[in-house]
Amino acid sequence: MTQLLRFAFVLSCLSAFCASNVRATATDLGDLYRSQTIVTGQGEENRELGFRTCLDKVLVRVSGDQRLLAKPEMSALRDKAGSFVDSFRYRDRLEGIPIHDEQGTHDRPHDLTCLYRPDVLDKVLASLGSRPWLGGRPTLAVFLVTEQGARHFVLSAEEDRGETMRESFANAADPLLMHVAFPKAAQLDDLGEKVLRTGDMARLDPLAKQAGGAQALAGNMVWSDKELGWIADWRLADNGKTYRWQVRGVSFDEAFRVAIRGAAQILSGNGQP
Repeated sequence: MTQLLRFAFVLSCLSAFCASNVRATATDLGDLYRSQTIVTGQGEENRELGFRTCLDKVLVRVSGDQRLLAKPEMSALRDKAGSFVDSFRYRDRLEGIPIHDEQGTHDRPHDLTCLYRPDVLDKVLASLGSRPWLGGRPTLAVFLVTEQGARHFVLSAEEDRGETMRESFANAADPLLMHVAFPKAAQLDDLGEKVLRTGDMARLDPLAKQAGGAQALAGNMVWSDKELGWIADWRLADNGKTYRWQVRGVSFDEAFRVAIRGAAQILSGNGQP
């Protein structure tokens, strides 16, 4: 009996440890309150430009609200962007590659990572009428149909021809600490293109969980020669309401960034994209 009690105690400790780690991962403020951009060299002039870009990125990352960047107050905030940075670091993107005779360190591209104190950045958000989005960032299951002339393509988890798109979607999600998943081809065959294009989101959301997501993000992209790019329509349901938004004449990389930014704006409680 003593051994059984000891074993039960160990299991309960392990469960508590795992649970606390899950919570820490979901609310890692150090990861949330940072941003990164690429700058040339480590000189002050380019660093100040990097600070401006990092401020834009971190405000959207923390709040989920892309509309903040269009506010008139942002001009003055960008002018003093460096004052909000708690610390920063560089990483040489050509690390390990020798400097050429005609190239100095000031010419080499670097990743500039900026770290921010939550209390400082939250005050900046408050000055813009916003607040941090500290809740869990759900994994979105992407249901996407693309059309280019006579060719139709439904994005799935397995097909080789969708690999570039899946990678692009993941890259679009990362800056906002979002994650994406994709349904298997067999699951999509049961739906059909019509449901994917126009179907009720209430039908897609349960299938999103089978694909490893929390809810569905549905998209329809059509190539336009006139627009010289894709026309992308997106749908996402939240609290019983279906939101729709569109972007025109863009690459599929930008179409996916628009999809993720729109989803973040909705899920963070900031309304219509």
